[in-house]
Amino acid sequence: MTAPAAGSWRPVALIVGALFFMEQLDTTILATALPVMAVDLGTDPLRMNLALTAYLLTLTGFIPLSGALADRFGSRRIMTGAVLLFTGASLMCAWAPNLATLVVARALQGVGGAMMVPVGRLALLRAAPPSEFVRAMSWVLIPAMLGPMLGPPLGGLIVSWFSWHWIFYINVPLGLAGALFIRRHVAQHRTEQPRPLDLAGALLCGLALACFVLGLEGLSAGHGPRALAWSLLGASVVAGLIYAWHARRHPAPVLDFRLMRIPTFGIAVVGGTLFRTGFGALPFLLPMLLQLGFGYSPAQSGAMTFVAAVGGLVMKAISTRLLRRFGFRDTLVWNGALCGLFLVACAGLSPAWPVALTGLLLLVGGLARSLQFNAYGTMCYVDVPGPRMSAATSFHDTFQQLSLTLGISLGALAVSGSMWLQEREAPALSDFSLAFLLVGVIALAAVPVCHRLAPGAGTRFSGAAPR
Repeated sequence: MTAPAAGSWRPVALIVGALFFMEQLDTTILATALPVMAVDLGTDPLRMNLALTAYLLTLTGFIPLSGALADRFGSRRIMTGAVLLFTGASLMCAWAPNLATLVVARALQGVGGAMMVPVGRLALLRAAPPSEFVRAMSWVLIPAMLGPMLGPPLGGLIVSWFSWHWIFYINVPLGLAGALFIRRHVAQHRTEQPRPLDLAGALLCGLALACFVLGLEGLSAGHGPRALAWSLLGASVVAGLIYAWHARRHPAPVLDFRLMRIPTFGIAVVGGTLFRTGFGALPFLLPMLLQLGFGYSPAQSGAMTFVAAVGGLVMKAISTRLLRRFGFRDTLVWNGALCGLFLVACAGLSPAWPVALTGLLLLVGGLARSLQFNAYGTMCYVDVPGPRMSAATSFHDTFQQLSLTLGISLGALAVSGSMWLQEREAPALSDFSLAFLLVGVIALAAVPVCHRLAPGAGTRFSGAAPR
């Protein structure tokens, strides 16, 4: 296929950014509305984390296939089908009469999301020259930040003045418009000799991930026999070991762990997984804390969460300059420490705090978190050869989504575990404090990992002088 024309990456970047926006808007709106939805669906609010983890679970399970399917069938075709599936599943979510139906519909949304955003990022990587990559990613990430920024207050307004069903209805016009623009602006990239499709590996990965998340869910929810939950976790380990054996023998494994030998990529995956696990719990824990612990209404909770998203949007506008000034290594180490301390500080949040002080903490946390996400998302690809970019995108996105799923599950597990120890039926402030301490320590564990980076790592992308 002919190379894309100069500057042709800009419409692709805007389309991918819009897809990020739709995905992030859907998740952040839903997190704010979970307590209200729980009442309407007749279930416990803590059980509503299934609506988040079901989406992330299928998203994680199908991402490994996204790159191979794009190589085989073409980027434009896969992206268009994925957006239409995501849109149709949104309608199913809106019509769900109970939690079980909602979880199934969210799982189908995850399948669409697994092919939608990762393949879009891959299309952008192929369209943008290396010298424009950091700039192209900024074009993607700035629109993507509008989703988390608008999601919490919009979710609070929707459930306060209308009904939670409109959370999913708004995806319909966005999805239909996205499909039309993809057909017009995204090139039909496909590989003449695509790598073999590793269906056995995809099945083993999906089994390992599903058993792992369901096992954690069984422990955190406290329903059903705990022996079953531990059995699922054991099955996850067994499936993972079998996949490791399989991957060493397959010419093109669905998750190629040989990519971890690239120092910048390996550190970005390990450090990014720890960091995102910590912050993956935030969209679940913070609205629950504000509504169940502080007694805020959904609208008040959304307005407070909006402050953190504003900080993230501001940082996206200046993150490129900060990376050029300090480089990847110093940014990931020092800003990573600030991010971990922010989560630890959230353990002390209380209704007795002045609203301005709570807002300031969330604003600083939003600034630091946004810079860290941008640094990890850019650094992981700086040394990946072009022919391996598809496999690297699938690998990185799988672990990115796994860490977000793990964060939600661990946050719910920490809250329910604290409730069990204190013999409480409803969560209290101390239960959320324990959860924030746990995820904060996990995020801080990424700092020594990033310290292993070479001082000049990724300078041709960041533009920073070696320090």
